Amino acid sequence: MNALTQSGPRTLLIGTMKGAFVVRQRRGGWSISEPIFPGRPVYALAYDERGPRPRLYAGTESPFWGPALRISEDLGQTWTEPTEPNVRFPTDTDLAVKQIWQITPGAPDQPDLMYVGVAPAALFVSRDAGQSFELVRGLFDHPHRQKWSPGAGGLCLHTILLHPEDPQRMLVAISTGGIYLTEDGGTSWRSSNDGIRAQFLPDKYPEFGQCVHKVVRHPARPDRFFLQNHWGLYRSDDGGNHWWDIANGVPSDFGFSMAMHPRDPETVYIVPLESDEFRCTPEARLRVYRTRDGGTSWKPLTRGLPQKNAWETVLRDSLVTDDGDPAGVYFGTRSGKVFASLDAGNGWECAVEGLPPVTCVRAARIPDRKTPVRPRRLRAK
Repeated sequence: MNALTQSGPRTLLIGTMKGAFVVRQRRGGWSISEPIFPGRPVYALAYDERGPRPRLYAGTESPFWGPALRISEDLGQTWTEPTEPNVRFPTDTDLAVKQIWQITPGAPDQPDLMYVGVAPAALFVSRDAGQSFELVRGLFDHPHRQKWSPGAGGLCLHTILLHPEDPQRMLVAISTGGIYLTEDGGTSWRSSNDGIRAQFLPDKYPEFGQCVHKVVRHPARPDRFFLQNHWGLYRSDDGGNHWWDIANGVPSDFGFSMAMHPRDPETVYIVPLESDEFRCTPEARLRVYRTRDGGTSWKPLTRGLPQKNAWETVLRDSLVTDDGDPAGVYFGTRSGKVFASLDAGNGWECAVEGLPPVTCVRAARIPDRKTPVRPRRLRAK
C-alpha cells in the first residue's frame, strides 16, 4: 500500500531491468515517460512526503560504482549521482552490496529516517534522508546469519514493515532466512517462523531458513500479517509469533506478490504462479486473487485480463495498491506489461506494454510538473 495525496493524478513509478519509468493516468488513457537511468536495473523505488519537500528514491546499479541509492528532491527532474556506493558494508565484514531490494521511509515524525534492505541479506538505516547509511548490526550479527542460504533470486532482505504505533518494533523478511522481529529498534532480533513451511528442506518446519516472498500488514490491525511464501499462504493474528495456512481455493499457493487494500484489513490481493519450477500463471490465465474475509476464501479477478496464452510472471514488489476511493490496484509483469484497476480489482486494463521486465511498481499522486523527459501518449482505452 502506498500513501497518496490529492495533489496530482494517479502516478505509477515502474522499476525495470533497463531503467525506471513514470506512468500517469490521463483522461482517456495513460502516459509514460522516457526511461530514467536507462540501461540500469532498478529493483526498488519509493516516494516520500514526510519532509518539507517530497523526495523520490531509487535503488540503481552502475557498472562503475555498483548499487547506490539515488535521490530526487524535484520530483524526478534531477537525481543525485553518487561517485561511490552510499549503501555499503563496513570493511570488517568482507562483503559488498549486490542489490538494493527495498527502500522504506521511517516514522512520519522522523522525516530523515529511512531503511533499505539489500543482498546479501542485511538491513541498513539512514538518519540523514539517505545521504549516508549504517549497517544494523543487531541483525547482521545474529547467529543465524551464517546459516542463511541464497534462493534462486539470491540472498536478499526484501520486506521491511515498521509498526505504525511503536517505532521500536519492526518485521523484516529474508529469502531464504525467514521472518525476524525486533522490539528494541534493531538492537536485538528473534526469528518468528512458527507454522511456516520450508518445502525444500528435510525439516519442513525449521526455526529459520524459510523462503518468504512477501509480507503485508494493514495499519488498522498492526498485529495481523499476511504472508506469501515459497509454497504457502499464511496469516498471523499475534504479531508474527505464529502463522496459519490460508491457502483456500487458490490454483497454487506458490507466488511472489501480495498487496493490502488501503482501508479494508480483511482484503488482500495475490497473483499465484504455477510452481517453483514453472514460475508462470497457472493454465496460462492471468488472474489476480482477492480475499475479502482475511484469507478464509479467495476469488479470481479476471475482467479485462487475458485468459489465454498468458504465461506471465509477477515479482514480489510488482503488485501494489493506492488509497484512492475506490482503491487502485496495479501490477507489472516480466513480459513488460503493467495492468491497472481503478475499482479495487473488479475490472482491469493494460496501461502500458512493451517495457523491459518489470521488477517493482509503486503508486503515488505526484504533482504533474515539467519533467526532463517528454511523455508520450498511449492509445486510449
